Amino acid sequence: MDITRHNSKAWDKKVERGSNYTKPVSSEIIEQSKLGQWEITVTKEKAVPRNWFPESIDGLHILCLASGGGQQGPILAAAGADVTVLGISMKQLEQDEMVAKREGLNLKTVHGDMSDLSMFEENYFDMVIHPVSNLFVNEIRPVWNEVSRVLRDKGILIAGFANPLLWIFDDEQERKGILDVKYSVPSSTLDHLSEEKIEEYINANETIEYAHTLEDQVQGQIDAGFVITGFYEDDFGGTRIIDNYIKTFIATRAVKVKM
Repeated sequence: MDITRHNSKAWDKKVERGSNYTKPVSSEIIEQSKLGQWEITVTKEKAVPRNWFPESIDGLHILCLASGGGQQGPILAAAGADVTVLGISMKQLEQDEMVAKREGLNLKTVHGDMSDLSMFEENYFDMVIHPVSNLFVNEIRPVWNEVSRVLRDKGILIAGFANPLLWIFDDEQERKGILDVKYSVPSSTLDHLSEEKIEEYINANETIEYAHTLEDQVQGQIDAGFVITGFYEDDFGGTRIIDNYIKTFIATRAVKVKM
């Protein structure tokens, strides 16, 4: 099946259902961003440190990669950046377009797959912002390679992704408050389901997710020509039992360096 097409439809449904990841920022947040008082997240709770950004992002070309929903992109545009938001969900991109129109922001949207950035020139962007989203593609090294290609030398990649430990537990048991190690990594949502359950899952328009190794997440960036210069961890804000034991989100700051 076409995973990208399926996940595109699934995210369209999330917009219709009002998922938190699809809710655009308010006019108040945009006004504060225009005054220089802004922050974004690429994980769940913790804001990206401001010192991960240049002192001023005014005029910088920033790609918000797989980042639709009217959140990161409009904030950065309000802070003065020339922002392009790429995503697979048209309804998510419409959230960005709505905020841009509402607030008069310099923001463009592109409907596309994070693994294929061929519509962009090499060495064009100054920064790429990539919140937790590469769990929706089977192979993530092509994503890092494409990001490296479109970033200029010394360009900055800020990425959020899930710790693979998040996927080793039985979901039904976790909802009961029990952490039962059951699955291996790498794997996908569909690997653990019967044919009958797979059909039900797909028909329910749920996203298909992939558990990637930390080697592909971190060494994958390094192999693509990046030097990791920042790192922090985050969690679900105490809403899941696993938060009591370990952080399950990771954010990295990486700089493209010609070797």
